[in-house]
Amino acid sequence: MLPLSLPFPRVKICCIASEEEAWMAIRAGASALGLVGPVPSGPGAITEEQITAIATRVPPGVATFLLTSHQDAGAIIEQQKRCRTSVVQILDRLVSGTYEELRAAMPGIGIVQAVHVMGDEAIDEAISLEGKVDAVLLDSGNPNLPVKELGGTGRTHDWQISARLCERVRLPVYLAGGLRSDNLATAIRTVRPFGVDLCNGVRTDGKLDPAKLEGFFAALRAG
Repeated sequence: MLPLSLPFPRVKICCIASEEEAWMAIRAGASALGLVGPVPSGPGAITEEQITAIATRVPPGVATFLLTSHQDAGAIIEQQKRCRTSVVQILDRLVSGTYEELRAAMPGIGIVQAVHVMGDEAIDEAISLEGKVDAVLLDSGNPNLPVKELGGTGRTHDWQISARLCERVRLPVYLAGGLRSDNLATAIRTVRPFGVDLCNGVRTDGKLDPAKLEGFFAALRAG
């Protein structure tokens, strides 16, 4: 089992759009890359062919996350087989099939469930995932809207809720949602997550920004 917290959180750079962006993030210090499949809204979606091309060229030791909006276990399994990532990040609630089905069909593939923090109910939702997934990722979307927000909003959420969640859940927790170099230290001190996840906070006009990446990792090292 992964440790629930680390002196320096793992860093996942999301919305990777090309092999060039992947290597930019890796060289800056990312230990994981987020590759966004078709989603109802938000930035960063690329084709499955692009996801596969990037995922199969990433060096060993760097995790590749397939961000999927599918809510059916069978569809998730088939998408992961096509995309060949090392982790599946489920952005919405699983409504058809089970996590056990996913585990059996994808041996060795990490399973991360996104929990959108809209209130204290997120704590119970995360606790209910213990023993089913490998980690949870706390984000600031809203899957209840007519056009679902499943990530990439650029908004923060109530970190006090996330902090209480981290204290109670026996799973590694990634923190996402509106993180930037100027609020990173406060976020980490408050929540104490296993990892942090960024998309908009290290981009300019939708493209990965080397200066923002450097600033983010400098802020991480400075604590």
